[in-house]
Amino acid sequence: MATNTGKTRTTATRKTKRPSRRAVGKPKTARKVAASRKPLGTSGARRKSPAAGRKKAVVRPAPVNNSSDLPEGLNGPDPKLMKKQGGIWNTLMDRYFRLEINGWDRLPDEPCLLIGVHSGGPLTMDAWTVLMAWWRQFGETRSLHGTAHDVLMNHRVLGKYFRRLGAISPSRENIQAAFDKGDDVILWPGGELDCYRTWADRDKAVLGGRKGFIRMAMRAGVPIVPVATVGGHDTLFVLSEGRGLAKALNLKERMRSEVAPITLSWPFGVALHLMPFQHIPLPAKIRTQILDPIYLDADPARLDDQEYVDAMYDDIESRIQVAMDELAEKRKFPIFG
Repeated sequence: MATNTGKTRTTATRKTKRPSRRAVGKPKTARKVAASRKPLGTSGARRKSPAAGRKKAVVRPAPVNNSSDLPEGLNGPDPKLMKKQGGIWNTLMDRYFRLEINGWDRLPDEPCLLIGVHSGGPLTMDAWTVLMAWWRQFGETRSLHGTAHDVLMNHRVLGKYFRRLGAISPSRENIQAAFDKGDDVILWPGGELDCYRTWADRDKAVLGGRKGFIRMAMRAGVPIVPVATVGGHDTLFVLSEGRGLAKALNLKERMRSEVAPITLSWPFGVALHLMPFQHIPLPAKIRTQILDPIYLDADPARLDDQEYVDAMYDDIESRIQVAMDELAEKRKFPIFG
């Protein structure tokens, strides 16, 4: 689900009252919250966030009923599909990837923009398990839209499946439309630079220097919720990012990709990895942590303050990195554990 928002800007502005902002600094010690074990096909009640006692910054609007006016992905996730495939995804999450995901109580009540890293080439299992665990946690009471690279969204089979899961292309219009209908969005700014980083950098937070999501959240008036994860990069092994090869093949123009990765994966072994179905993800253990929300400055002048945008970007990337380091320390084995 590689995404790229380096030049993303929103045009709509939501004028809403903001809660008192939390000071930018080191993240609070992560509070461990057991992952929900409700079946994926059932709806779950929303939990109260730590900010539940405060005046809400944004009232979550009622669901949009005129679904014919919305792109297909914004109408998702499709409850029928989610319930039908629930058993498969529950098995994958609980047994194959042994997913641990914590921090549900940190989510704000208002719509938010989740920002994270994702790993494992085109089949980013750490990203998909967040989406499926979200459904298992909230069901139809709170929708999360994943974002996917245009190469995947335009695929005849994958694109249709992704849209039924609620995935959208990461355009400013799509993301703003999701917020307008009261939904949450998760974005992986690092895109292909992130999901194809070398295995040696598997525990490194890579947002790719793409800062468009900062201004996007400011214009939409939503908080940013960082998400840290480790383990997904053990589902295949990236030996080289192949940046030189990508330049020689002109992949940035052809596929909007700055890398032409060489990977070691099953069943094809060492290969140039450009297609989504070139490998079957290995059974790595995935650990994910939802972090505290960050409320950005509501002053419109900050949109043109590059120093402020840079500082917020560094802070978010740093928080994700600190949490990834903590998650990586829990490994029992060098790989798969």
